[in-house]
Amino acid sequence: MLYQIRHVTRFAYAEPVAFARNNLRLKPIHWSGQQLEEHALVIEPQGRVFATRAEAGLANVVRLVVEQPARNLTIESRARVRVDRPIPIPAATDPRLSEIASWARASRDASPAGPAAYLFPSPRIPLDREIAAWCAAELDPRRGVLDAALALALRIQREFAFDPTATLVDTAPGEAFRKRGGVCQDFAQIMISGLRAAGLPAAYVSGYIRTLPPPGQPRLVGADATHAWVLVWAGPVLGWVGVDPTNGIWMAGDHIVVAIGRDYADVAPIDGIVLGWGAQEMHVSVDVEPLEQVPA
Repeated sequence: MLYQIRHVTRFAYAEPVAFARNNLRLKPIHWSGQQLEEHALVIEPQGRVFATRAEAGLANVVRLVVEQPARNLTIESRARVRVDRPIPIPAATDPRLSEIASWARASRDASPAGPAAYLFPSPRIPLDREIAAWCAAELDPRRGVLDAALALALRIQREFAFDPTATLVDTAPGEAFRKRGGVCQDFAQIMISGLRAAGLPAAYVSGYIRTLPPPGQPRLVGADATHAWVLVWAGPVLGWVGVDPTNGIWMAGDHIVVAIGRDYADVAPIDGIVLGWGAQEMHVSVDVEPLEQVPA
């Protein structure tokens, strides 16, 4: 499947800001099952743009500096990504969770994609006893990792309400868990917290899902903005496998990975500072258009 992606972020400031510096994580990374073919940024007003290093996780980070007074700032990301990613199917060789935990602790892979970086609590995903106990019901150490990961994602989808008014971007996983509601970011962080409490490497993914579903299929939740889901490390043979707890499905042909990190702070599409005063408004629109349809 070939996708054309258009992601537009508009900032409106009550008073002109004299200076803005933003980190942009909008260019999709190269990852298993997908290939970035084109990417461009269109920024108004124009500023200085230069690449910088991702502080944590796997991300293409661009620094934007605007040094002229502005009442509005528009950042448009355009990408063309080819996705060819099969749906994982649990089989008799599905490694047990106890094996995954043991392999992860013994791993000497210190790269950004190594399992050790995603075993422990992170600034936005602390360990939570309530979440750990709730998730443990699906994480019997004798269970296969693929079987358990999808079961946990399906349980989150069933028992939590998608409610954009329930949480904010900085809501802790424990608060969203007790409310039994939130958005894709909350569901991903709850699942990651539970997996890590069980000794399993789990990473946070920021990306997109296709806007319009194929004929006869339901529209996926989270298609109007950036989406978030989970990567579970399934051992040295299977590697990282994605699962989407908002929709209760595997990461497959409808998902485009933009950035991977320990939590949202590592992969936020845009963050930074502005020099000014007064209120600001932000509006985001995302469109993921399939350019080629792969036959089922």
